[in-house]
Amino acid sequence: MMRSVRGVLPVSDVTSSSQTKHIAVFGAPIEIGASLRGTLMGPAALRTAGLLTLLEGLGFAVKDHGDLSVAGVADLEDIPPDDAKHYREIQRWIRTLSARAYELADAGVIPIFIGGDHSLSMGSVNGVARRCHEAGRELFVLWLDAHADYNTPATTITGNMHGMSAAFLCGEPGLDGLLGKEPRAAIDSSQLELFGTRSIDKLENDLLRHRRISMADMRQIDEFGVGVLIRRVIDKVKARDGLLHVSFDVDFLDPAVAPGVGTTVPGGATYREAHLVMEMLHDSGLVRSLDIVELNPFLDERGRTARTVVELIGSLFGQQITDRPTPTNAISPDR
Repeated sequence: MMRSVRGVLPVSDVTSSSQTKHIAVFGAPIEIGASLRGTLMGPAALRTAGLLTLLEGLGFAVKDHGDLSVAGVADLEDIPPDDAKHYREIQRWIRTLSARAYELADAGVIPIFIGGDHSLSMGSVNGVARRCHEAGRELFVLWLDAHADYNTPATTITGNMHGMSAAFLCGEPGLDGLLGKEPRAAIDSSQLELFGTRSIDKLENDLLRHRRISMADMRQIDEFGVGVLIRRVIDKVKARDGLLHVSFDVDFLDPAVAPGVGTTVPGGATYREAHLVMEMLHDSGLVRSLDIVELNPFLDERGRTARTVVELIGSLFGQQITDRPTPTNAISPDR
């Protein structure tokens, strides 16, 4: 018998065609976790590129909650750690995001958080994980990213908090007061899956090895293929009756495909590799929640990256190749 506790959907209900599926979209225009400004424009760019229209066209009931705001959120009295830039403002964002993510998971909808830099995941994932813990389910996190984001204030080179998100989610010390009284629902290190990684700091790498974090870096993807490696992730989550949060950093993609990010690293996923990942994740029926982060429209080329991201999210939520419209610049033999 499938479990459904206080609004948390069992896996089959997330993809069931017998009822309307609900998605809640929240913008999180946060940019101070990164070194380059511009990601605060990411939510608007994704909406402009047609994200909501696409999801509605796939049969989802989509509610756009607009952009979150931390105006009026009181500061806490904890002592900010050393080497964590803009800690106090990011703390306000994380507390707010965690509370909203928890509420959405409890309501039984699929939350999509569009950012914004990757520091937002410390709040969004924490809220969903907290709800899954209460329901007796493990939440696995697939980290599609050029970077591991497994630094702490003790290991960081830059002090940028978007590079500490995954470490915080796994319960690493250094940001212990970040959530204040909001419950912290750390995931076990075995529940984090790094995928597409190709840029890691030395001390960060030492910590990853010590924790035995699962990582499919680009060398492995080149050698074994993206399909084999994403299947391993899916099988692992299914074997433990888990649910899956996808944290999609746009720099997972190769800069030739997606130039609109502030932390480009050559050698990333190709257009088709990324679509295959999303298609297989959809087929798995495991995806419970989603972040889309680090889109920087200021660095993009006429909205090209935003459109690519929207196409990929279409694959994640069930769009098939045969469903895709013919590009307007395509030349058909029938015309």
